[in-house]
Amino acid sequence: MTRRLNVPDAARRAYGTRLQQQLAAHGLGGLSKQYVVLVDRAPNVQALFIYFRGNPSESWRMLGASPVATGLPGRYEHFVTPLGVFEHSPRNMDYRAEGTMNENGIRGYGARGMRIFDFGWTDGERGWGKGGVSPMRFQMHATDPDKLEPLLGIRHSKGCVRIPGSLDAFLDRYGVLDADYEALADSGDVVRVLSPEREAMPWAGRYLVVVDSGSRTRPAWAPPPRPDVRAKMPDAADTAD
Repeated sequence: MTRRLNVPDAARRAYGTRLQQQLAAHGLGGLSKQYVVLVDRAPNVQALFIYFRGNPSESWRMLGASPVATGLPGRYEHFVTPLGVFEHSPRNMDYRAEGTMNENGIRGYGARGMRIFDFGWTDGERGWGKGGVSPMRFQMHATDPDKLEPLLGIRHSKGCVRIPGSLDAFLDRYGVLDADYEALADSGDVVRVLSPEREAMPWAGRYLVVVDSGSRTRPAWAPPPRPDVRAKMPDAADTAD
């Protein structure tokens, strides 16, 4: 992992509590023995955490954290990243980035071969016009490694969750969210998106949880991009997915 956040114990516990509250609200309060990915979309945080617990009587334990970028409202077809619990299922089959550039010279899904984790259609809050709600395709994926990955830690996506390429590769290689994909493969189906080089871990999960802590200040453990990096932000930084 090339982009890590050093989250203090108090924050780890607080996010674990927040995770459990969200799971319980969606009928998953007893979830255990699988990994869960949690994202805080708060503008002052923009972070992803991986959690695990062995049984329902335990507290969730954070295994690692990384900066992300979520939806930046204000432009046409820009959504606020939706809140809730999202299931990673082959019903909305993942695919891989082609590594091609868009009209602005940006590889919106990252380098060739990066995995796009697809959570299907959901209702998203429109960040343009008069607001309201519209269907949006919700995904988690890498981003342009040269122009956009250095900007992770602030909002600048169209609604999806952008993650570092090294985190994308980690989730892909070890099947952190691939419980249902591996089950499909075990049943004899050919699941082409699964890497032949993967090393599937036990206790693979299937849930992405998005929360908004509403943090009014920027935690020291979740710094924004450096000013010199921000100064080089491409004009089209928020036009990719």
